[in-house]
Amino acid sequence: MDEKKPEAKQLLQSTPARCQPGEAVLDDHVFFHAVEQADIAISITDPQANILYVNPSFSRVTGYTSEEAVGCNESMLSNKTTPPEVYKSLWRNISRGQAWTGRLVNRRKNGTRYLAELTITPVADDNGIIVNYLGLHRDLTDMHRLECKVRNQMSLIESVVDGAPMVLALLDENDRVVLDNQEYKKLQSDLNMEEPAPLFLNGIGSGFDRHPGARPSGHAFLDQEVRIDRKGSGGPRWFSCSGVWVKVDDDHADAFFEATATTYLLLVAKETTSLRAQQEKARMAALQALVAEEERINALRESLSAAVYQLEGPLNMISSAVGMLSRRSKDDPMADALAEALKNGEEALEKLRGMIPRPSAAASASANINELLRSVLDISTPRLLKAGIRVAWKPQATLPPVNGYPNSLMTLFKSLVDNAVDAMSTRGWRERELILSTRSVGTDIEVRIEDSGPGIPADLQLKVFEPFFTTKQQGSHMGTGLAIAQQIVMDHGGTITIESPPAGHAAPGCVVHVLLPVTR
Repeated sequence: MDEKKPEAKQLLQSTPARCQPGEAVLDDHVFFHAVEQADIAISITDPQANILYVNPSFSRVTGYTSEEAVGCNESMLSNKTTPPEVYKSLWRNISRGQAWTGRLVNRRKNGTRYLAELTITPVADDNGIIVNYLGLHRDLTDMHRLECKVRNQMSLIESVVDGAPMVLALLDENDRVVLDNQEYKKLQSDLNMEEPAPLFLNGIGSGFDRHPGARPSGHAFLDQEVRIDRKGSGGPRWFSCSGVWVKVDDDHADAFFEATATTYLLLVAKETTSLRAQQEKARMAALQALVAEEERINALRESLSAAVYQLEGPLNMISSAVGMLSRRSKDDPMADALAEALKNGEEALEKLRGMIPRPSAAASASANINELLRSVLDISTPRLLKAGIRVAWKPQATLPPVNGYPNSLMTLFKSLVDNAVDAMSTRGWRERELILSTRSVGTDIEVRIEDSGPGIPADLQLKVFEPFFTTKQQGSHMGTGLAIAQQIVMDHGGTITIESPPAGHAAPGCVVHVLLPVTR
């Protein structure tokens, strides 16, 4: 031990220990060696900050030996870059007998700088007069560098996330958004809703398991297309969505030895509306041609079916007459002539039946009801404008897909819209408004088509589904439209009903309800 150590030992032992009989007493040598071997830099100064004692850890941190430090002022460690306000705060606290903790930029003996976390505690005598200052300080340079690195990484990540041209949202295990970016907030404002994230998850449907226990690492779903419909005249918006499971280690003290993690879902949605708009133009052109051809075939089928229906009546009467004449006389020439006419008529009728176009076979596919209805509105826009009909489009933002026949469903909705337009095109009818709305009802999707036309009397609301019955002017329609619509709905396992608007409605009108199960 060097020659100054005894002085340091005396300094550390200067305060006598007080104890009650039977209490344990800390050995002075143990206390001294504990300070000497402590892994934190310790210094003791007089009231003017002149160093009286330093331990070996102090020498390891600063580079000054005990002989070099004792007798010098603590200010020899200052790098002169710490703001003066910090030193003023330091001296203001310790001169009042209060401990002070803070960070200073210090300089080692070799001139290198380091960040020190310093705690200074005043030591007072029995009269309360400060006689020494006890200083404890640690080198925080590496920790400060790591903290800066983490902050810089966080800043870079936030800049990248907020600047990314896509919607980003982090969802917890209850599908609540805990972190989002500017694009998400912008979409939230555009859609005028609290959280768009549930729309994306509902649009994706059952393509992934949301149960926390079943969540693997990696992608939950990839490049899933989601359509969001907006009420009013605004067109739909399309997004390509992907989801990634993110596991974060819990930071609770209990998780130090037994690591636990919380699973989050990172939702990434890139808008593809402009691309879809270009595709929609080509699709709509093809769809209009398809619908025009389908309407032509339906008109031909309707006309031929009506002709067959009308010819069956007279042939049935001739058949009855042949039967009556045959029972009266076996060799009646009138009966033979009628039988020959009946045979020729039935052959002609059979040929006529063979000329009726059969419905084209269609494969079952997934269909978005909002998309089909919107396509029908787009196709019918010229006719709606010509008739002066206002359209209110009220879709549920996202709907689960329906397993069915898209072309048949298109025919169904086009037929119902055409019927509504015909009803409101009555000469002199002023109130002309068409309301189309969709919503999920349990495992079904409800489509509501409401017009402000003259309406259908209650006693005819079931009869209108009969083949060849019509409330329209004779000659314009054969009356098979609603019968075909009903058959399409039945083919999809759904129901179709017609009713009058509720009491107090501005116009008589008609409301058609179509209920389609998501899975047949």
